[in-house]
Amino acid sequence: MPLAVQTKMFNAETSKRSFAPVVDVNTCILILGSLPGDASLAQQQYYAHPQNRFWHLLSELISVNLVEQEYLLRLQTLLEHHIGLWDVVAQAKRRGSLDSQIRERDDNDLLSLISTLPRLHTIAFNGATAGKIGLKILGEQQTRYRILHLPSSSPAHTMAYALKLTSWQMLDK
Repeated sequence: MPLAVQTKMFNAETSKRSFAPVVDVNTCILILGSLPGDASLAQQQYYAHPQNRFWHLLSELISVNLVEQEYLLRLQTLLEHHIGLWDVVAQAKRRGSLDSQIRERDDNDLLSLISTLPRLHTIAFNGATAGKIGLKILGEQQTRYRILHLPSSSPAHTMAYALKLTSWQMLDK
């Protein structure tokens, strides 16, 4: 089924779920989004919308062309660079893909996840909604980590790519 048709299937306000975390015991940096958008849900892949800049930004940071890799190899490459992925929202009702439409949400158990990551030192939020929810989940635990608030890689966040990249380069420091 074409992506446009698949995406339309998710446009009604329906319950949407996040994916499993992509981490291992060597994860040092954890990038947290809010909740996968419709294109990602349709393809069952993190950051699948063709205009989302996530894979482009990370490609520049780790000097590996993730965009050209198959999805599972992308995830493996991130893990090899000690970068993990997850979302702060476990499930919610949402019409479309905008974070502003998230309703009746249940949050992921971020505290349990980070307790299994002994090398974790940086938690980065991909977008303002992820940051707002994530900091509430972390509570006092946030003081144990370097916290980065990154501009959303989503096409809905219209900041110029060069400006996004400048902010995302903080992951590399």
